[in-house]
Amino acid sequence: MKKVALITGGSRGIGFGIALQLAETGFDIAINGVREQSQVEDAIGQLKSSGANVIYCRGNISSSEDRAGILEEINSHFGRLHVLVNNAGMAPRERRDILEATEESFDEVVSTNLKGPYFLTQKVARWMIEQQDNDAGFSGCIINVSSISATVVSVNRGEYCISKAGVSMATQLFAARLGQYNIPVFEVRPGVIYTDMTAGVKDKYDQLISNGLCVTNRWGQSEDVGKVVAALAGGGFMYSTGQVIMVDGGLTIPRL
Repeated sequence: MKKVALITGGSRGIGFGIALQLAETGFDIAINGVREQSQVEDAIGQLKSSGANVIYCRGNISSSEDRAGILEEINSHFGRLHVLVNNAGMAPRERRDILEATEESFDEVVSTNLKGPYFLTQKVARWMIEQQDNDAGFSGCIINVSSISATVVSVNRGEYCISKAGVSMATQLFAARLGQYNIPVFEVRPGVIYTDMTAGVKDKYDQLISNGLCVTNRWGQSEDVGKVVAALAGGGFMYSTGQVIMVDGGLTIPRL
């Protein structure tokens, strides 16, 4: 029986890259998003072509009701969940200097990027502990996808940076709490990854990358993140719980 992975925001961008790598390495897949089912059929088809049993659980992770519904759907279809990848997130709808930013934007971004994953992890962790109580052979893990913005300042999207810094601390909190159950929790911290979220600033980062922004002189791709997540989900890093894995092409290496 295959292990099951839930990837929030898994129908496009980094999330789809993660889902595809997990499907290719033998997981059955639940992807979550807010779009209509008809809009994610292509992604589902690609995942199924890798041999995975795939379901789409529509819902907004900032909503307590939707979070519960997502897990109920997974339980109904698969009856189990081994891996949670907290990937879903959003940038501010409008980039504003922190002296001009609004509470509405702050609340929306933090609810989606931090509050949602925090309480989804809480519910999944309880379920994983229950599964472990019923099956001594059960193994689970939780992987949080944050961003270099957890530590790299962008004063025109402060709410995003704060949300990702919070995800980093949440990783350590849940790693410490779940250690007694041997459920590792990891943080994967991507750099400049080419997705629909970054398409609007492509020209800016094309120039920066050509001028040496990253040690690896190219954009990151979704599959770069997906390969790291698949390696963590495979169970080879159990003694590294709570750690950050950088996927940034060396962008954050201090250089003179």
